Amino acid sequence: MGTVRHILQKKGNKVIAIKPTCTVFEALEMMVEQNVGALLVMDGEKFVGIFTERDYARKVILKGKASRDTLVQEIMSEHPLTVTPDTTMEQCMALMTQKYIRHLPVMDKQQLVGLVSIGDIVKYMIEEQKCIIEDLEHYITGHV
Repeated sequence: MGTVRHILQKKGNKVIAIKPTCTVFEALEMMVEQNVGALLVMDGEKFVGIFTERDYARKVILKGKASRDTLVQEIMSEHPLTVTPDTTMEQCMALMTQKYIRHLPVMDKQQLVGLVSIGDIVKYMIEEQKCIIEDLEHYITGHV
C-alpha cells in the first residue's frame, strides 16, 4: 500500500490556511469558497492548529458564541495529530478511525508540507484497486 507521499504527489502540496486572529466567520467563508472541511491555522510560517467544521459545530454553535465575534484561535484544535510523507495509508486510516478525525496535516522535519483527508485516502485506494483489477484481468486473459 502507498504512503502519504503518493497522495501529495498527485494532489499537490497546496494547503489552505488561515491566521489564528481571523474570525470564525472569515474561516467559514474561506471554507465555502475553497469547498473544504478544514483549514490549517498558520501564524506566519508556523503551523499552530487546525480549524474544522466539527470545531465550529461543537465550540461555536453549541456554546452560543457568535462566529463574527469569535477568533479562530479561540476554538481551533491545537496540536492536532500529524503524519509524515512516509506514513502509510493503513496507518492514516487507523489514526482517523481510532481518533474520529478526517484530516491529517503532513509534517516533514518540523515543516508543514500538506494535508490529507479521508477523501484523499479513499480516492487513492479506489484507484489502486482499479489498477490491481485491470492487472488481474490482463493476466487472466493473457493480454499483457
